[in-house]
Amino acid sequence: MRKSTVMTEGSIWKQLLLYSIPLILGNLFQQLYNTVDSIIVGNYIGSEALAAVGSGGSIINLLIGFCVGASAGAGVVIAQFFGAQDEEGVRKAVHTTLAIAMTAGAVMTVVGIVLVPYLLRMMGTPQEVFEQAVVYLQVYFGGILFSVIYNMSAGILNAVGNSRKSLTYLIIAAISNIFLDLFFVVVLKMGIVGVALATDISQLLSGVFILLFLIRSQEIYRVRIREIRFYKNMPSKIIKIGLPTGIQHVVISFSNVIVQSSVNSFGADAMAGFAAYLKIDGFNILPVMSFSTAATTFTGQNIGARRNDRVKKGMYLSVGMGVLYTIVTGILLMIFAPQVIGVFSDNQKVVAYGVYIMKFFCPFYWSLAILHVLAGTIRGTGHTLQPMLIILFSLCVFRVIWIGTVLPVSHQFSSIMCVYPLSWVIGMVIILIYAWKGRWMPGRKER
Repeated sequence: MRKSTVMTEGSIWKQLLLYSIPLILGNLFQQLYNTVDSIIVGNYIGSEALAAVGSGGSIINLLIGFCVGASAGAGVVIAQFFGAQDEEGVRKAVHTTLAIAMTAGAVMTVVGIVLVPYLLRMMGTPQEVFEQAVVYLQVYFGGILFSVIYNMSAGILNAVGNSRKSLTYLIIAAISNIFLDLFFVVVLKMGIVGVALATDISQLLSGVFILLFLIRSQEIYRVRIREIRFYKNMPSKIIKIGLPTGIQHVVISFSNVIVQSSVNSFGADAMAGFAAYLKIDGFNILPVMSFSTAATTFTGQNIGARRNDRVKKGMYLSVGMGVLYTIVTGILLMIFAPQVIGVFSDNQKVVAYGVYIMKFFCPFYWSLAILHVLAGTIRGTGHTLQPMLIILFSLCVFRVIWIGTVLPVSHQFSSIMCVYPLSWVIGMVIILIYAWKGRWMPGRKER
């Protein structure tokens, strides 16, 4: 094993930072090409097309939630085998992970294409947006297999501490997506189909490149095509850990579908403004998720190596990094709000909605950082149910109750937007209490 991939000894803050930076850069590049999609759509196709792309985000997250959970479960299992230096366990977990990816990707392709029109109607998508949203999502789900393969493969590399390689292939995907967007939309005038097709091709490239790397690698996580299958007890082990995370993502995405439906009731300009800001939102959320992933991998490896003393130190440092990042970016976004949203559209109503949303989100990202990083640490010990329940209650149940009770009484745009920071703070408080008093560390008694 290469020393650089082991996180069970040495400087904790350096390991977390060096591991997190490629993850953050990778997520930022991924968000970059998603953002470029929206910029090109808003400026070259129109605000209705921008609304169509934005309304699809919650549906995409809803349908791929299981894959996210499986990836998280596989990451914890592989990290623990890797930390324990169990080469046979790593081999079986890696090949089972890819078998799950290929199966889930094929299922998601069919399910996504078939269900898209029904889900958009359930969300009350305005008629002027509906047709473009259907076309965009169906073409997008036509290439979802490659996205699932990339993300599950990146999860394998992240679990063994090699977050740099997945960054390389994500940069390739981001750059190719930008050029393909410009070619298909600006040169060939393919409209929203061109945007979705550019995303599919870029995901194909990243998926193929990372899979080839795993096949050619000489490390213990090397992939052999003939060995990709479901090994005995391994799928249940991965799904047992990953299912709570998958359920969490599906149910939260469902709550976001409900929120999106409420936004839809304010018309295409509000939808476009919300879609524009959600792209900016990703530049805060995705780095937070990177710190959470770092905490999960660090914890998993150290639990596998029985280095429990390092887990708590890693937790404090990961939380600190996440909070510092979100405070800095929140301040910068607040200062340059009109200019940032203005990149997506010259429609002043769209810009006004985007700036208004920013005032609700930016001052509270630090609370979301605490919530997710603590959840990532606890998840790394193999206790995935407790963080799932906490996140489900705060980011889903609370939001659904709020939308169902407050919005009918006060049908204001602000009534929708304030549900986000409120849910973050509630989740943060609950998980802080659990992290302090709960029995999630091996050998620790509940306070």
